[in-house]
Amino acid sequence: MTTTTQKTWLVTGAARGLGAGIARAALDAGDRVVVAGRNRDALVMAFGADSDTVLSLALDVTDAAAIAAGVEAAVARFGRIDVLVNNAGYGHLGIFEEIAAQDARTQFDTNVFGLFDMTRAVLPVMRAQRAGRVFNISSIGGLMGGESGSIYCASKFAVEGFTESVAAEVRPFGIHMTIVEPGFFRTDFLDASSIRYGDNPIADYAEASAAIRAFYDARSHNQAGDPIKLGQALVTLANADNPPVRWSAGTDAVGVVEMKATGLKAELDAWRDLSISTDGDFTFREEPKAGGAWG
Repeated sequence: MTTTTQKTWLVTGAARGLGAGIARAALDAGDRVVVAGRNRDALVMAFGADSDTVLSLALDVTDAAAIAAGVEAAVARFGRIDVLVNNAGYGHLGIFEEIAAQDARTQFDTNVFGLFDMTRAVLPVMRAQRAGRVFNISSIGGLMGGESGSIYCASKFAVEGFTESVAAEVRPFGIHMTIVEPGFFRTDFLDASSIRYGDNPIADYAEASAAIRAFYDARSHNQAGDPIKLGQALVTLANADNPPVRWSAGTDAVGVVEMKATGLKAELDAWRDLSISTDGDFTFREEPKAGGAWG
């Protein structure tokens, strides 16, 4: 079942890529959109001057003061925030040993702590409304790690664990949170203007590093996913009465989810006896509570 009333969206990282596609789809659906990004001029170029349906905000998700001011401005302009899309982020790929420790922290500052801070700022608005939707843009790399994805995938795994946990906390207030796991979409994500690689080369990894870059370079701007179609799908989910906690986008993403599920089951079965052998002979054992919370 779906409910289709006009909504106010706040989309971070909205100047291009998935963020722009999501914002455009929401506007096409008749909703109002607060588009946020580090460069307000780029937002105005993409969406036009501020109007009854669009508000452009300069907002860096690593700046707590800018987040607070942005949320305040959005509520002052449109009275509420119905949908938060935590999209701002980037990918830092490459061999783990070739990535500096500070680069890993910077990846988490944007992809994880920036998302935390945006969510923390918007949830009080949604709780007061007793309604809201939060879409946290993860990646299929948030479900399955792989060579070259150690730092980026770690950041997205964090987003997924965070979302699953907070979703249970805010559901009583009419707020739904959804992890969005895109596969490869045709954006600037793999473009030199966005993607980053480790810059501490190690001879032992030279061949592997070169192959990784060649792999991603060949796919840049050739990805199968359409950002506008993803945006249209999020509009559908934003109007669904009971949206999923986890949703995958693209045939490649669906394939990875199926592969992960099959692999988990096979590995669990292969080692089941050893797993259950660790139980003690106690008279009381704490069990997981409903909703996934642990005592």
